[in-house]
Amino acid sequence: MTTTPEFDPHARFNGESYQDILDRDSREVPECLRAEKAPYLGSDSVPATHYTGQERFDLEAEHMWMRVWQMACRMEEIPNVGDHLVYDIIDKSVLIVRSAPDRVQAYYNTCLHRGRKLATQAGNKSEFRCAFHGFTWELNGGFKSCPTPWDYQHLDAKALQLPELRVGSWGGFVFINFDENASELMDVIGPLDWHFKDWHLEDRFIQYHVAKVIPCNWKVAAEAFMESQHAPTTHPQIMTHVTDVNSQYDVFSDYVSRQISAGAEPSPLMDRDSISEQRIIDDMMSRRYKIYKDVDDVPAGITARRYVAQSVRDNLQAHNGHNYEKCSDAEMLDSILYNLFPNFSVWGGMKPTRVYRWRPNGCDVDSAMMEVYQLDRVPVDGPRPQASPLRMLSENERWSDAEELGGLGVIADQDMGNLPYVQQGLKTSGNNQVQFANYQDMRIRQHHIMIQRYIDEGLAL
Repeated sequence: MTTTPEFDPHARFNGESYQDILDRDSREVPECLRAEKAPYLGSDSVPATHYTGQERFDLEAEHMWMRVWQMACRMEEIPNVGDHLVYDIIDKSVLIVRSAPDRVQAYYNTCLHRGRKLATQAGNKSEFRCAFHGFTWELNGGFKSCPTPWDYQHLDAKALQLPELRVGSWGGFVFINFDENASELMDVIGPLDWHFKDWHLEDRFIQYHVAKVIPCNWKVAAEAFMESQHAPTTHPQIMTHVTDVNSQYDVFSDYVSRQISAGAEPSPLMDRDSISEQRIIDDMMSRRYKIYKDVDDVPAGITARRYVAQSVRDNLQAHNGHNYEKCSDAEMLDSILYNLFPNFSVWGGMKPTRVYRWRPNGCDVDSAMMEVYQLDRVPVDGPRPQASPLRMLSENERWSDAEELGGLGVIADQDMGNLPYVQQGLKTSGNNQVQFANYQDMRIRQHHIMIQRYIDEGLAL
């Protein structure tokens, strides 16, 4: 007779943990990296139709997307009065403008006369003039003029004031919210503010911004970057120098979660005795990241992790003039991915900051827009660099065709080798169930918990 082992909802990889790796750091590790919060969120499955069904997509659109704070742009994208850009989500379009030196506003991107979009692309204007009939608004949303005012005497300034959305900012990012009754942005940001207090998000600029439409549901795309267990199969070339099954996962609040994978450390799935310190460095260098340039052979008696971390400190200081000598190896090397619900991922640490954003491609349940930013630190000397413009990849272009991505392009292409087939597979599911791990998929579980909460609350209103 066989017995079923007792279920342990808090099971973890039985080996070296990320915290054990931090114990070997050459510097003092920030307190936020020592923080751990991994609640058991249940073991329930999720219906496959939550990724494929139009009805579910419409519920998310109405009750979630119209009520959440969502990152719309960076402050440096609209540095001057009159600078503006367009942010689209589902079937809504938002016009974001710097209306005064110290003020950013967001309007529904609609002419109040006959409904044409007021703006279709980023630029700089002294006023917003509709290209259809010439109705014109001030940057602050106040109505300015129309060609035939005698025929609109029944409309006053209040009726013609551009309706606004709520705007908030954090870390140099601009957030918008369609819901006038939503919680304050900083209540949602919560623990992110403390975790990033020494990582200088405001003091960074957009080095590159690359986007591509991908043929899958927005959640399929987002959740591919919420766990590391896919790495050995999907990205086997990084196993010699990035950890995976012993990555750390945390859920710090309803809105904020994190995962961390150590750099310059091999996967626990590999035979450690067969991987030399030099092999770790050589494989890292092959990935074409600029912060790894000019790394020589690893000296005897020093680990690859310590050696590459010091190289990154030296290279970054030479590049931007900031001193990184007190920064830990972890801050120089590790993949520290924070997510802010529902679709914003910002990486922690002192190296160039990577940012991901995912959103539906219009109202198409099977299509999503994925964007990748790199934020570099503003140099000590010289003017603040201008933000690089968006590069939109075509359907036939690969992520690796964007040379600015460096080694990340190959990684992203490998991920894209899965995602369209995930969407297709979900549509053919025989039991309509998607199963998650209790720990490694914890952030994905929390993602679905929050989406369902917004839908349930919206339906109850």
